[in-house]
Amino acid sequence: MIAAAELGGFFAAHAIWCVSDGDLLIPILAYATPDGERQMERLSHDDIEIAVEAGVKRLEANEMEADDGVLVFDGCVTLDETSHDAIILEHRAYLWPESKLVVAVPYTPLESGQFKVRRPILLAYENCDDCDADMAMRSFFHGVAEHEKGAEVWKNAFDEGAS
Repeated sequence: MIAAAELGGFFAAHAIWCVSDGDLLIPILAYATPDGERQMERLSHDDIEIAVEAGVKRLEANEMEADDGVLVFDGCVTLDETSHDAIILEHRAYLWPESKLVVAVPYTPLESGQFKVRRPILLAYENCDDCDADMAMRSFFHGVAEHEKGAEVWKNAFDEGAS
């Protein structure tokens, strides 16, 4: 799950960069090919929910024949009984077919007055035998740092006081 988490971090930073200026995030299916190349497909559809459902199916089926995959989409997460916008990332490490890592990156949209990024939240960590959750999250942040523009936006908009 280490490589999948790093892949997810990279595309989390990309997604934060995309929404930081108020744009709508088109769901993304990102994956790493067996030769280590990162690929990304935007899942355009008239209905975002249908695009996400199609992305989940493709992520589960691994029709890309990838080593690792992540579905990135805009959603919501509840913190302290309040719903917040969040980038949701569903990770798969195909070497361990039953493994699953789900991370939410809450943010405050630009339309609220000031774009802010909150601390990522681990929503699921299942059957990940190659590392513990802390190691996976360190890999996630390593991936964030690899996306130059996204990492800069993340750093500048990070709200340390938020949970």
